[in-house]
Amino acid sequence: MAKEKVCLAYSGGLDTSCILAWLIEKGYDVVCFMADVGQEEDFEAAKQKALKIGAKEVYVEDLRREFVEELCFPAIQCNAVYENIYLLGTSLARPVIARAQISVAQKTKCTLVSHGCTGKGNDQVRFELAFYALQPSIKVIAPWRIPEFYNRFAGRNDLLDYAAQQSIPVTSTKSKPWSMDENLAHCSYEAGILEDPDTTPPTDMWKLTQDPESAPNTPEDFTFVFEKGIPVKLSYKEAGKNKTVTDPLDLFLTANTIARRHGVGRVDIVENRFIGLKSRGCYETPGLTMLRSAHLDLEGLVLDREVRALRDQFVTFNYSKILYNGLYFSPEREFLEESIKASQKNVNGQVRCRAYKGQMMVLGRSSETEKLYDATESSMDEITGFEPSETSGFIGVQAIRLKKYGAMKGEKGERL
Repeated sequence: MAKEKVCLAYSGGLDTSCILAWLIEKGYDVVCFMADVGQEEDFEAAKQKALKIGAKEVYVEDLRREFVEELCFPAIQCNAVYENIYLLGTSLARPVIARAQISVAQKTKCTLVSHGCTGKGNDQVRFELAFYALQPSIKVIAPWRIPEFYNRFAGRNDLLDYAAQQSIPVTSTKSKPWSMDENLAHCSYEAGILEDPDTTPPTDMWKLTQDPESAPNTPEDFTFVFEKGIPVKLSYKEAGKNKTVTDPLDLFLTANTIARRHGVGRVDIVENRFIGLKSRGCYETPGLTMLRSAHLDLEGLVLDREVRALRDQFVTFNYSKILYNGLYFSPEREFLEESIKASQKNVNGQVRCRAYKGQMMVLGRSSETEKLYDATESSMDEITGFEPSETSGFIGVQAIRLKKYGAMKGEKGERL
């Protein structure tokens, strides 16, 4: 009788290497799937590692362009953010990874898929909801929710011991056991010593960005150009020469390079996971931090006040929540993305920026096509077509209900 085939989301790290060995131990044929979403990884070495452990096949899919164009850019357009701080770097990558994994599973005739997500985290939800939407008949093996597995491997030290027994090389050690997840948009750090929210992250933990204190003493200036809310050009200087990049992937990579050398994009937070637990996470999100900040600034110049308010209150909040909770492959996400596009029709212009010592500052913004801002009309030194006396009527109308409210409070003897 033929063995059942499993497509495993494989990273080459401690957890998935041990899961690969365990699945083989349980009698499955395993096809490993690796997603290149921009992480600094030796994919060929990881592929050979998986084959050495016992994988039947290993597929490595380059998803970087899809990740930038289909996930990161819409997130920039709506200024996506979770709990006011987290820019959703991990969440953004999950839909493209899940879609590619299901494609590989279908190609290799796997009836099951598997992943290395913890039973206490968000990613198990994100991946599995995506799997079931993409292929409703798929079956999932989630080792970290199987008692036989999690009782055997109670923690990372048990995995490290198992890896040693199986001769599986790993980079995680018992002295530095934090978990990392990296992609083109960010790198996240959690677990181990970071589980104490009052423990300061070690300086050698941060992988992507220069320590702001030791970042260059000379600021770096550059300009982002946006069309319909999407970054389409980045102008900067390199070795004293003017450079311009317009390809979406190259633009994102260049923004990363600038932000990384100036230490832009580090955050350390405690967030509320979808499943109800609080979690401490440290994140480096270099280029995306700068792109979102520049886009947010440009909207102040070109976006209508009421459109912006509705978008902020409804679209941004809900789109961010959908991404975080793993509901990307849903009708509500499709609806909100159409709303994002509608809100961004007039977000055209350029933003001049400066990166320096962990910060990105806006130096100026302009638009050749959008005319909502009129410097003459807004000037305190000119009257133009705006009659200041007309404001008296505006204030009077706004004050009607407040006068009633103040009178009512006065009658009750209550202090305003």
